[in-house]
This record gives sequence, C-alpha cells and structure tokens, in this order.
Amino acid sequence: MANKTISKKGLPAAQRQELLGVLKTRFEKNMGRHKGLEWADVQARLEANAEKLWSLNEMETTGGEPDVVGHDKKTGEYIFYDCSAESPKGRRSLCYDDEALEERKEAKPDGSAVGMAESMGIALLTEEEYRKLQELGKFDLKTSSWVLTPAYIRKLGGAVFCDRRYDTVFLYHNGAISYYAARGFRGSLRV
Repeated sequence: MANKTISKKGLPAAQRQELLGVLKTRFEKNMGRHKGLEWADVQARLEANAEKLWSLNEMETTGGEPDVVGHDKKTGEYIFYDCSAESPKGRRSLCYDDEALEERKEAKPDGSAVGMAESMGIALLTEEEYRKLQELGKFDLKTSSWVLTPAYIRKLGGAVFCDRRYDTVFLYHNGAISYYAARGFRGSLRV
C-alpha cells in the first residue's frame, strides 16, 4: 500500500537525492529504453515537479523499478513505466478495482490494482502501453499484470491482464474480483 507517512507534495531531501541516484543509475544501465534522451534533462524535469518524485518513490518501493521509456515532445513530459522483470512484488494479490473488492464476500485481498495505482498517483498500463513495454525487453515471463480494462468489459464483471509466454504477449480475461499471488499491475507516470 501507499506509504502514508510521506507527504504527496514531496520527499525529504535525503530521500529525494537517493531516489534520483537510483533512477539515474537505472537510466544509464538501460539506454536502449530511451535512445536519444539525456539524464540531465530528465532530472531537471523531475526537480521541477517534485510531487512526481513521491509517486516514483512509491513505484520504486513496491518493486516496480521505474524507468524512462519515452518523451512526449508536445508536452515535454517524460514517460516512466514499471520496468521490473516480473510484476512488482509489492503490488500483487490484488483484485482489479475497488468495486470488485467490495463485491468479493470471502477471502478478500488487501486491495485493488486500480485503487492502489490511484493512491500512488500513477495509472495502470493500457494494453497498448504494455505491448510497447514488451518491445523494450522481456517482462512478466513468470507473472502477469492487470492492464486498464475497457469499460464495456468491466461493466460485465470482467477485467483483462497480460503476460509474456512462448515469446508472445498475451491478453487474457478474468473476473475483476479474482486475484492471484503471481498477478500484480504495472503503472505509468508522466513527468
């Protein structure tokens, strides 16, 4: 769950510097994810939007290993996705959304993917974003990740998730109330 002791407005200076160091190291180790981008530009944008560092810290502390995967030239925003090899460990065993959590009568999970993403200030990856992530590497070879479900599917009680098996990215369905130890969610953040 989201860390309630840290203000969403920012992180303490020492924690901010530590997080920036982790993000810089990951950025430099994975240049194939963000060809043509410079860390100094990303860091300047992060420092100008300190409240976004709080969300990136939440992504990091729940095991997401956020990294830059793109740059929106129209808005100037840098796009971060969770780039952990498997679905983030601190965000598994969640049903799809809070409505599904309320519907579940027995053996309720601790929360929902949509609810946790909202509390962290991030968005669930869409199917299209998930497929773009898979172009940057091989993710979710043992786990799966909830993705943003189209409203018409959710209205009927379902939700969708993706994974990678047999060198192919698959989209599946499940009841939104379901949850599994190997299914979490990946998020995105625009800074």
